[in-house]
Amino acid sequence: MIQKYLRLAIAIGIIIFSAQQFIDSEIGNGIFLILISLFPILFHFRNERILMALWQVRKQNFEKAGKQLDKIKSPEKTLIKGQLAYYYFLRGLMNSQTNLTKSESWMRKALSTGLRMKQDRALAKMQLSAMAMTKRKKKEAQLLLSEAKKLDNKGLLVDQIKMLQQQMKRI
Repeated sequence: MIQKYLRLAIAIGIIIFSAQQFIDSEIGNGIFLILISLFPILFHFRNERILMALWQVRKQNFEKAGKQLDKIKSPEKTLIKGQLAYYYFLRGLMNSQTNLTKSESWMRKALSTGLRMKQDRALAKMQLSAMAMTKRKKKEAQLLLSEAKKLDNKGLLVDQIKMLQQQMKRI
C-alpha cells in the first residue's frame, strides 16, 4: 500500500510530465497522462484496501474482506476521516456475525466518525437497534430504529426494519 502523501507526489509528477508533453505538442500523450494521474488522486480519497473489502462484503465473502481490513496497518494514522469511518463500519459488519459487543463499539465509532451515505448510516443504526433488542433495551432500540427509518429514503431497508419491528413487539 502506497502512503497517502506519496500518492499525491506521484500524481503531481505525472501532471508535470503531461504539461511537458503539451509543450512539446504531444497532445495525445498529455491527455493520456492527465487521465492516468487521476488514479493516484482517486486512491488518496478512497483507500484501495477498503474498496476491495467493500467488494468482498458485496459478494458475501466476509473472510476475504476481513483479510483486506487486516492488511491496513495503523488505520488512525494512514486513513483520512471518511475512510476511517468506513473502516470502522466494515469492522462492525465483520464482528456482527460473532461478537455483538465488539460490533456495537465499531458501529458507534463509525457513526461518530461520520459515514457519508445515508444508507450506510441507516444500516449502522439498524444494526445498533438489533443489538439493543438483544440486550432488552426496548426504548433505545425503538429510537435507533425510527432514526434508521428516517435515513432510509430509498426504501432499501424497509423489509429488515419491518422484521425488527415485529420482533420488538415480542419483547
